[in-house]
Amino acid sequence: MRIVVAHNRYREAQPSGENTIVDAEIAQLRAAGVEVLPFLRSSDEIPSLPKTAKALLPISPIYAPRAQQELSRLITEHRPDVLHLHNPYPLLSPWVVRTAHKHNVPVVQTVHNYRQVCSSGLYFRDGVICQDCRGRALGVPAIVHRCYRGSRAQSALMATTLAVHRGTWHSVDRFIALTSAVGDHLRDYGVPAERIVVKPNGIPDPGTPAPLGDGFLYMARLSPEKGLGLLLDAWRRHPDGSLGPLRIAGDGELRHLAEAAAAERADVTYLGPLDRAGVRAAIDASAVIIAASTWHDVLPTVIIEALASGRPVLGTALGGIPYLVGADAPREPAGTGPAAVATAAPGVGRVPLPHGVKEGETGWVVAPDPAAMAAALPVARAGAAALAAPARLRYERTFHPDVVTKRLIDVYAALAR
Repeated sequence: MRIVVAHNRYREAQPSGENTIVDAEIAQLRAAGVEVLPFLRSSDEIPSLPKTAKALLPISPIYAPRAQQELSRLITEHRPDVLHLHNPYPLLSPWVVRTAHKHNVPVVQTVHNYRQVCSSGLYFRDGVICQDCRGRALGVPAIVHRCYRGSRAQSALMATTLAVHRGTWHSVDRFIALTSAVGDHLRDYGVPAERIVVKPNGIPDPGTPAPLGDGFLYMARLSPEKGLGLLLDAWRRHPDGSLGPLRIAGDGELRHLAEAAAAERADVTYLGPLDRAGVRAAIDASAVIIAASTWHDVLPTVIIEALASGRPVLGTALGGIPYLVGADAPREPAGTGPAAVATAAPGVGRVPLPHGVKEGETGWVVAPDPAAMAAALPVARAGAAALAAPARLRYERTFHPDVVTKRLIDVYAALAR
């Protein structure tokens, strides 16, 4: 089987989980015997483009002529079975879908964000969730609020691009939704359910989990939508040292909040940005991983890393987080009222849960507010050991590369037939 993987890489100065996932997926496909033809562009190329190409940059999200010519040559020469598209902006453009179809090549797209509708791709503006452009033929609110790169002109271009390519997106043969929440987003956009496959990303197996550590780890980009402020507000509602240690890893515009918390409390440590060895050590030292996003986070890779390491997760009930921790399916209620009870794990017995805290297979989800997070922190600390083994099992069954790569190849094979 021969697959073209098309992706516009994000700038290396802004570390992108999407770039990492695409690289890993290409490696996993090749290891499984699939012939991969990378069709990759990088936003880092933009400064070195010739003047004529730079002159066309403003329209490239709508139509990128150079990319279409090069893709046509690649398809003509190699006759791939499927084109798999990830991010098309700005140097590829969604027009690559039309180019592939012109050559009778079916198209799969992995949906990493909400950019079919939202110019920023986040459904998040001015510190709160925003879906003002849903259902609109043209995303005028995005232009008014300068949602794309803080520029009204660039926001107008992106909103126009989304309007022009609505039909393009509806022509995609198969969408890969990373979680059930992304599947809901696509159905709301008008994509038929039979053209949507829920297939999460996978990460390499780190091996047998280390014994459970102590306390909590928050590891994310330190930006408003990732919820560091929410977590610290919740943490301060407990006496210093009562929950064990809180380790904060990452970098970004809210770094000062992490540094201030570490200076203020003995139970908070700011680790800064970590390399892979540092990430591994931080996870091993902890008992619970926190994902406190205040936007509809599509698929925080840190959660999959936690499950692979046998660490349960405490997260907000937004985006793909409930799916990742196995809390998106309805559970049989075990009680009523503010102290409802849920089963912790097979054979473990019952754990009382505060109002607003929901337990999944491998962790807990709460509303994105400090009071709910504060109520869940001691529950997670007490229940971590019971959910450690289920966390690792969910990784093996759902997020292991062998599992997700087989599912992806099955999608290709069905379209190729």
